[in-house]
Formats: sequence, C-alpha cells, structure tokens
Amino acid sequence: MKAHAKSQTFAVTGITGQVGGVVARALLAAGHAVRAVVRSAEKGIAWTKQGCQVALAEMNDAKTLEASFAGADGAFILLPPNFAPAKGFPEVKAIVAALNKALAAAHPGRIVCLSTIGAQASQSNLLTQLQIMEQTLEQLPMPVAFLRAAWFMENAAWDVEPAMKTGVVQSFLQPLDKPFPMVATADIGRVAAELLQARWTGRKVVELEGPRRVTPNDIAATFSNVLGRGVKMEAVPRASWKALFKAQGLADPLPRIQMLDGFNEGWIEFEGGEAGSLKGTVPLKTVLGQLAARQ
Repeated sequence: MKAHAKSQTFAVTGITGQVGGVVARALLAAGHAVRAVVRSAEKGIAWTKQGCQVALAEMNDAKTLEASFAGADGAFILLPPNFAPAKGFPEVKAIVAALNKALAAAHPGRIVCLSTIGAQASQSNLLTQLQIMEQTLEQLPMPVAFLRAAWFMENAAWDVEPAMKTGVVQSFLQPLDKPFPMVATADIGRVAAELLQARWTGRKVVELEGPRRVTPNDIAATFSNVLGRGVKMEAVPRASWKALFKAQGLADPLPRIQMLDGFNEGWIEFEGGEAGSLKGTVPLKTVLGQLAARQ
C-alpha cells in the first residue's frame, strides 16, 4: 500500500473506543490532521488535547454526519456495537442509511469501514449488521474498503477476573481445542490507518487475523503464563445458552447464539480462508498481559 506523502485530514468515528483510538493515534503520528467524530463535546476533550479537531454528530443523523465528513480526505467508519438488536436489525439500518446519505453528500476522498469476519455469511446472526453496512456503503461512488476483522482478542477482558479469582474460565467457543481466528485491536487500528493513507479504486475487502489461530485452551494456558497460576477452560453447554443470555438481560438471545454457532461450526470464516487473510503481529500473550495489568 503506497501512502500519500502530504498531510491530509481524516474523520474518525468510534474514536473513543479501542480500535478508533488506535486509528486516530496512528494518523496523528504520521503527521495528519484528525477530526474526532463524537456524540458530545465532553467525549472530545481528550482528543482536543491530542491535537484533533472535534465534530459533533449522532450516528443516525445524516445532517451532522455530513458536516463531520465534509472536506475530509478519508473517513473511518465504525458502527456503534449493538449486542441486542431488534428483529430485522432496524437500528443498524437507520444508522447505515444516515451514513450512506452523509457520505454521498460530503464525498470524502476514501472510506475505510470496520467490518467483520463472516460478513458474507448467508445465515442470519449478530454479525449480519455488518453485512447490511457493507451491502449499502459499497454502492458509494468513492473508494471504499471493508476491513473484516477476526474475533477480538480483547473479548477476553471478561475472563480476567474469573481467571484470577477461581482459575476457571468459561468458553462459548467450542470445542476447546479448535483454533479460532482472533486479532488484537492494535493490529486492527494500525491496518485501518494504513488503508486510509493508501490509494485504491472501487470496493476493497481486507480480511485480518492475528499471527496464528487460537484455541480456547490456548487462552487458558496463556492466562496461566501471564498470571502465574493454573487456569483451565470449561465449555458452557449449548443447551444452557438461551436461559443464561436471557438472565443476563438479552430479550432475544438468538442472534448471539447464531453467531457463536457460526464460529463453532465454521461457517463464520474469511472468504479467502486462513490462507487468504492478512496476518497481524500482536500475539495473544501481549493482549492478555495488558488486560491483566488493568485489573
């Protein structure tokens, strides 16, 4: 990917999250101007201190989004996560419609969207929200890249406390010796920033995972190494998932269950498979070490 030499302006949504933050810091480090697209002035304070412009916008408001993207050489799009979508995904459809209208009107030079492994899957699941985004935004007239990232290594943040306290971590990814595609948010943000600074035409898909695939048992062994205590992984019986997720407050657990089935059964996979994906450099041990240090 050939980078532009001159300083440019990039609008970054999702900047207060892990991936968006990495994107913004990488662009700032490369000497570019960054416009932080945030919901409130308060959320923009930390980024103003780092030298960013701040633009206020709601992700379902085309007018404020258009103003945020106007005059930008590129835009990074990150959909707000919705783990409990209503049937038919109306929430993401409203956001994507607003984004499509705003981007078409503002016409930034290029767009990089954070998508997901399995965005092409025909079976409906929680990740279908990203497929909806891809199918809409790929029609835009400017170059659009979809960065399809694997399962986030940082999802193990939920496992740090039980690993420390009990030495037992529960896994919905099964079987426990199956290698799953995972990636660190640091790699996702770095690659997204590189894409924003690159040239291409039309629609582009980049599928990204970590240096090697990870089994749930690998996660337990790595926790053991990082924490200096024995940690083992236990599979959560699938028959218990629906009741468990409902008890956690999910009104409709089906999309989440379908997503987990997709990973476990292998139909949530990269279009190019493991051989066709770009490999990141950040290993699982680095991520788990960082997560443990925060506790």
